Amino acid sequence: MTTTLQKDPSAPTEEPLDAKQLPRLVNWYVLGGAVVVGGVLNLLLGWNLAGCAVLALILYLVAIYVLARVVEGRRKATNRLMTGLVTTAFILALLPLVAVVWTVVDNGWGALSAEFFSSSMRNVVGEGGGIYHAIWGTIIITGLSTLISVPIGIMTGIYLVEYGSGALARQITFLVDVMTGIPSIVAGLFAYALFELFFGPGIRMGIGGAVALSLLMTPIIIRSTEEMLKLVPDELREASLALGVPKWRTIVKVVLPTAIAGIVTGITIGIARVIGETAPLLIIAGSTDSVNFNPFSEQMMTLPVFTYFSYKQPGVPPEFGIERAWGAALVLILIVLVLNLVARLVSYWFSPKVKS
Repeated sequence: MTTTLQKDPSAPTEEPLDAKQLPRLVNWYVLGGAVVVGGVLNLLLGWNLAGCAVLALILYLVAIYVLARVVEGRRKATNRLMTGLVTTAFILALLPLVAVVWTVVDNGWGALSAEFFSSSMRNVVGEGGGIYHAIWGTIIITGLSTLISVPIGIMTGIYLVEYGSGALARQITFLVDVMTGIPSIVAGLFAYALFELFFGPGIRMGIGGAVALSLLMTPIIIRSTEEMLKLVPDELREASLALGVPKWRTIVKVVLPTAIAGIVTGITIGIARVIGETAPLLIIAGSTDSVNFNPFSEQMMTLPVFTYFSYKQPGVPPEFGIERAWGAALVLILIVLVLNLVARLVSYWFSPKVKS
């Protein structure tokens, strides 16, 4: 008895392996043609650049879908259409970042000079002055906040992954999630209220700014440490414990070295996250025109606060103050860029190497 299998007519048809393919550069040809057509219509109808770009995009998506549908079939045509939409979404998301960076570089590049990096604003009116005091204030306050946050964050992450269980671990996780969403100005108000209890009203000092920033940095480090430790295979822990190694030594010698690249990357991202905060430092760290190397005495200037005051109170004539504000903003962006590059390099250097 022979049984004949009936094919479901609703099932998608499989394309043969030798199906026709569009040329490799067809996407660029179609895109170039769409841009040309959009540009011609822009000249004829007097549209702006945005309208021309939208029209060119629509023409490209329709043309590439029709061509692919005729030559390659429905499945690959849909793939090309979705690839075009995803690429467009990526470009649209990238445009604001490029615009911000270009604006800051264009306006702040002229302010960069040797004097700008080596002098403060003490007794400076109008032209001259620099960010020497703000750079040192940023380094000191951010460094102290890192010293506060890193031990707490790493040890809390280790506890949650290696030891934590039950209600206490759930409560800590909940509090970490809540701290992640705390507005920065609330952290500044908390630090001010805390230091006011010990030093009285009107207190302003760098260590207070470090405490405020540590409140914002700590949950980032905790979460990144927790996720990195979860990625460490349990087989490594079990192999170490099977050899009689104590658990604390297994964590120190096996678990942490395996996850160190991700942990350091999380720390660097946390530093980059708080180094540009302005609101908490305005409240508790204050501002000054002179260099202050003592975080436990008097006010300290930082780059975000310097940028804020230089733009809000540029002085007379205002163009010099505004130029200094753009220059400080550019230096801050460069510092964040360097920190992210360092995080990438650390992740590359310290990540476990798999030998083939």
